[in-house]
Amino acid sequence: MLQVILSTVSKWAIPFLLLIIPLCGIIKKVPVYEAFVEGAEEGFTTAVRIIPFLVGMLVAISVFRASGAMDVLISLIRPLMVALGAPPDVLPLAIMRPLSGSGALGLATELMKVYGPDSMIGRMASVMQGTTDTTFFVLTVYFGSVGIKRFKYAVVTGLSADLTGLLASIYICNLLFK
Repeated sequence: MLQVILSTVSKWAIPFLLLIIPLCGIIKKVPVYEAFVEGAEEGFTTAVRIIPFLVGMLVAISVFRASGAMDVLISLIRPLMVALGAPPDVLPLAIMRPLSGSGALGLATELMKVYGPDSMIGRMASVMQGTTDTTFFVLTVYFGSVGIKRFKYAVVTGLSADLTGLLASIYICNLLFK
Protein backbone atom coordinates (compact mmCIF):
# COMPACT_ATOMS: atom_id res chain seq x y z
CA MET A 1 0.00 0.00 0.00
CA LEU A 2 2.80 2.41 0.94
CA GLN A 3 4.55 1.65 -2.35
CA VAL A 4 1.41 2.55 -4.31
CA ILE A 5 1.08 5.85 -2.41
CA LEU A 6 4.75 6.72 -2.97
CA SER A 7 4.52 5.80 -6.63
CA THR A 8 1.45 8.00 -7.12
CA VAL A 9 2.98 10.94 -5.24
CA SER A 10 6.24 10.71 -7.20
CA LYS A 11 4.34 10.52 -10.50
CA TRP A 12 2.30 13.66 -9.78
CA ALA A 13 4.83 15.75 -7.77
CA ILE A 14 6.41 17.62 -10.70
CA PRO A 15 3.15 18.29 -12.59
CA PHE A 16 1.66 19.53 -9.32
CA LEU A 17 4.58 21.90 -8.74
CA LEU A 18 4.42 23.12 -12.34
CA LEU A 19 0.79 24.02 -11.73
CA ILE A 20 0.94 25.37 -8.18
CA ILE A 21 3.97 27.67 -8.51
CA PRO A 22 2.58 29.79 -11.38
CA LEU A 23 -0.83 29.72 -9.69
CA CYS A 24 0.66 31.15 -6.48
CA GLY A 25 2.43 33.81 -8.56
CA ILE A 26 -0.82 34.76 -10.27
CA ILE A 27 -2.62 34.96 -6.93
CA LYS A 28 0.12 37.28 -5.59
CA LYS A 29 -0.12 39.31 -8.81
CA VAL A 30 3.44 38.52 -9.89
CA PRO A 31 4.05 38.74 -13.65
CA VAL A 32 4.88 35.01 -13.87
CA TYR A 33 6.13 34.82 -17.44
CA GLU A 34 8.27 37.96 -17.14
CA ALA A 35 9.78 36.67 -13.87
CA PHE A 36 10.54 33.35 -15.56
CA VAL A 37 12.23 35.02 -18.54
CA GLU A 38 14.26 37.29 -16.24
CA GLY A 39 15.43 34.28 -14.21
CA ALA A 40 16.33 32.36 -17.36
CA GLU A 41 18.37 35.33 -18.60
CA GLU A 42 20.28 35.50 -15.30
CA GLY A 43 20.90 31.74 -15.50
CA PHE A 44 22.28 32.02 -19.01
CA THR A 45 24.56 34.91 -17.98
CA THR A 46 25.84 32.87 -15.04
CA ALA A 47 26.47 29.85 -17.28
CA VAL A 48 28.51 31.93 -19.71
CA ARG A 49 30.47 33.49 -16.83
CA ILE A 50 31.53 30.12 -15.37
CA ILE A 51 32.65 28.49 -18.64
CA PRO A 52 36.33 29.51 -18.21
CA PHE A 53 36.36 28.06 -14.68
CA LEU A 54 34.85 24.78 -15.88
CA VAL A 55 37.29 24.47 -18.77
CA GLY A 56 40.20 25.10 -16.41
CA MET A 57 38.98 22.48 -13.97
CA LEU A 58 38.39 19.87 -16.70
CA VAL A 59 41.85 20.46 -18.15
CA ALA A 60 43.42 20.13 -14.69
CA ILE A 61 41.60 16.83 -14.07
CA SER A 62 42.68 15.50 -17.46
CA VAL A 63 46.31 16.43 -16.78
CA PHE A 64 46.10 14.85 -13.30
CA ARG A 65 44.92 11.54 -14.76
CA ALA A 66 47.00 11.51 -17.97
CA SER A 67 50.25 12.43 -16.23
CA GLY A 68 50.09 9.38 -14.00
CA ALA A 69 49.81 11.50 -10.85
CA MET A 70 46.57 9.77 -9.92
CA ASP A 71 48.22 6.36 -10.22
CA VAL A 72 51.14 7.48 -8.03
CA LEU A 73 48.70 8.84 -5.42
CA ILE A 74 46.75 5.59 -5.49
CA SER A 75 49.89 3.52 -4.94
CA LEU A 76 50.88 5.72 -1.98
CA ILE A 77 47.47 5.56 -0.28
CA ARG A 78 46.71 1.88 -1.02
CA PRO A 79 48.34 0.48 2.21
CA LEU A 80 46.39 2.95 4.35
CA MET A 81 43.09 1.98 2.69
CA VAL A 82 43.80 -1.72 3.29
CA ALA A 83 44.63 -0.97 6.95
CA LEU A 84 41.32 0.89 7.31
CA GLY A 85 39.41 -2.09 5.92
CA ALA A 86 38.58 -0.64 2.52
CA PRO A 87 39.05 -2.64 -0.66
CA PRO A 88 41.82 -0.94 -2.67
CA ASP A 89 39.62 -1.03 -5.78
CA VAL A 90 37.51 1.87 -4.43
CA LEU A 91 40.55 4.13 -4.07
CA PRO A 92 40.33 5.67 -7.56
CA LEU A 93 36.71 6.58 -6.80
CA ALA A 94 37.71 8.15 -3.48
CA ILE A 95 40.31 10.30 -5.24
CA MET A 96 38.12 11.22 -8.22
CA ARG A 97 34.99 12.10 -6.25
CA PRO A 98 36.17 15.54 -4.99
CA LEU A 99 37.36 16.39 -8.51
CA SER A 100 34.60 15.34 -10.88
CA GLY A 101 31.08 14.06 -10.37
CA SER A 102 30.81 12.55 -13.83
CA GLY A 103 34.28 10.97 -13.57
CA ALA A 104 33.40 9.52 -10.17
CA LEU A 105 30.06 8.25 -11.46
CA GLY A 106 31.85 6.54 -14.33
CA LEU A 107 34.26 4.85 -11.91
CA ALA A 108 31.39 3.81 -9.61
CA THR A 109 29.47 2.39 -12.57
CA GLU A 110 32.53 0.41 -13.64
CA LEU A 111 32.94 -0.96 -10.10
CA MET A 112 29.28 -2.02 -10.13
CA LYS A 113 29.69 -3.77 -13.50
CA VAL A 114 32.84 -5.62 -12.43
CA TYR A 115 31.99 -6.52 -8.82
CA GLY A 116 28.19 -6.14 -8.68
CA PRO A 117 26.09 -3.72 -6.67
CA ASP A 118 25.69 -6.13 -3.73
CA SER A 119 29.43 -6.74 -3.29
CA MET A 120 31.37 -4.94 -0.57
CA ILE A 121 33.06 -2.85 -3.28
CA GLY A 122 29.72 -1.98 -4.91
CA ARG A 123 28.15 -1.03 -1.61
CA MET A 124 31.13 1.02 -0.52
CA ALA A 125 31.17 2.82 -3.87
CA SER A 126 27.47 3.61 -3.45
CA VAL A 127 27.91 4.92 0.07
CA MET A 128 30.93 6.98 -1.00
CA GLN A 129 28.89 8.52 -3.82
CA GLY A 130 26.26 9.53 -1.27
CA THR A 131 28.52 10.77 1.52
CA THR A 132 31.10 12.79 -0.38
CA ASP A 133 30.80 15.73 -2.73
CA THR A 134 32.50 17.15 -5.79
CA THR A 135 34.36 19.79 -3.81
CA PHE A 136 36.41 21.29 -6.63
CA PHE A 137 33.43 21.36 -8.98
CA VAL A 138 31.36 23.15 -6.33
CA LEU A 139 34.14 25.65 -5.72
CA THR A 140 34.65 26.20 -9.43
CA VAL A 141 31.01 26.65 -10.35
CA TYR A 142 29.55 28.40 -7.34
CA PHE A 143 32.50 30.49 -6.26
CA GLY A 144 33.43 31.28 -9.86
CA SER A 145 29.88 32.35 -10.71
CA VAL A 146 29.80 34.99 -7.98
CA GLY A 147 33.43 36.06 -8.33
CA ILE A 148 34.87 34.76 -5.04
CA LYS A 149 38.65 34.65 -5.43
CA ARG A 150 39.85 33.63 -1.96
CA PHE A 151 38.56 30.20 -1.09
CA LYS A 152 41.44 28.57 0.78
CA TYR A 153 39.33 27.74 3.84
CA ALA A 154 36.49 26.45 1.69
CA VAL A 155 38.89 24.00 0.02
CA VAL A 156 40.17 22.78 3.39
CA THR A 157 36.63 22.45 4.76
CA GLY A 158 35.33 20.69 1.65
CA LEU A 159 38.20 18.22 1.51
CA SER A 160 37.86 17.58 5.26
CA ALA A 161 34.19 16.80 4.70
CA ASP A 162 35.12 14.48 1.82
CA LEU A 163 37.66 12.67 3.99
CA THR A 164 35.07 12.35 6.75
CA GLY A 165 32.57 10.95 4.24
CA LEU A 166 35.16 8.46 2.98
CA LEU A 167 36.02 7.28 6.49
CA ALA A 168 32.34 7.11 7.43
CA SER A 169 31.54 5.04 4.34
CA ILE A 170 34.36 2.61 5.17
CA TYR A 171 33.16 2.34 8.77
CA ILE A 172 29.47 1.99 7.90
CA CYS A 173 30.06 -0.60 5.17
CA ASN A 174 32.33 -2.66 7.41
CA LEU A 175 29.82 -2.39 10.24
CA LEU A 176 26.74 -3.28 8.20
CA PHE A 177 27.94 -5.56 5.42
CA LYS A 178 30.83 -7.67 6.74
